[in-house]
Amino acid sequence: MELIERMLNGDKRACARLISIVENDLDESEEVIRKIYKHTGNAHVIGITGPPGAGKSTLTDKLVKLLRKHDKKVGIIAVDPTSPYSGGAILGDRIRMNDLALDPGVFIRSMGTRGHLGGLAKATRNTVKILDAYGCDYIIIETVGVGQSEVDIVKAADTVVMVSVPGLGDDIQSIKAGVMEIGDIFVVNKSDIMGAQRTATEINMMLDLNQNMDRRPPVVMVTASKNENIDKMYHEIEKHYSYMEVEGILEERRKLNLKRELVELVEEQLRKVVLRETDNNGEMDNASSKLMKKETDPFTERDLLLSKII
Repeated sequence: MELIERMLNGDKRACARLISIVENDLDESEEVIRKIYKHTGNAHVIGITGPPGAGKSTLTDKLVKLLRKHDKKVGIIAVDPTSPYSGGAILGDRIRMNDLALDPGVFIRSMGTRGHLGGLAKATRNTVKILDAYGCDYIIIETVGVGQSEVDIVKAADTVVMVSVPGLGDDIQSIKAGVMEIGDIFVVNKSDIMGAQRTATEINMMLDLNQNMDRRPPVVMVTASKNENIDKMYHEIEKHYSYMEVEGILEERRKLNLKRELVELVEEQLRKVVLRETDNNGEMDNASSKLMKKETDPFTERDLLLSKII
């Protein structure tokens, strides 16, 4: 495919078109991933997550500008809420990083969730693969910011930066399970406002409660709007990556994420097969009717349907 060759040679437009192919799940999307896969695995994937209003876009903007000073090629996937009318992204994150769009060493892609839960879009993983093959040294995924259930980023990133801000709630918020458990680095943004030190203390207390950590995540206080302590955050990101490489955790983490991805792909394909085979002969409708009449139970019907397909 000509587009792939152009992308591998650094053509930004070809990269954008390939991402559109996988995002829209066109017929050739699987073939694209098959052909580029051997060129992946070189980029450091950083996930930036946290609640709405935490300043994730501003933080991403400042971090990317710092990376560009080190002459690094950067890809940004900004996951935005989806328009209920067009199905596209509402581009809020991209607007905040507008001045980066003209930088030839930066590729920005806004991506709508399209109803996919967990803070990422369905095509995020494949977009990471394309940007990786494109030659990005760093790929930053900024999640949509949906709250405490936003944990899918841990399945796609090497380093997860969890962003908090003062004033989101009491100290109970900082010890809740879920999103607070996935952070490799905790960042308190807007640290120039009242309550920032308290927020950092609460996060540290939460980390102290976890006795099963091989590495204690650092807590960094920054003010992204004033470009304060962004270099310190970058230093912690690099330290985390080096630690994972030395300890063999990076390979382990990526292997686990690939296993998760493979299971999801198999599940998706099986779902298509089951629906296709059972819809054609009306077996699913018959089973549903029997369940409504309490003539059988869901597990018995599941086994009957699977026995006819497998």
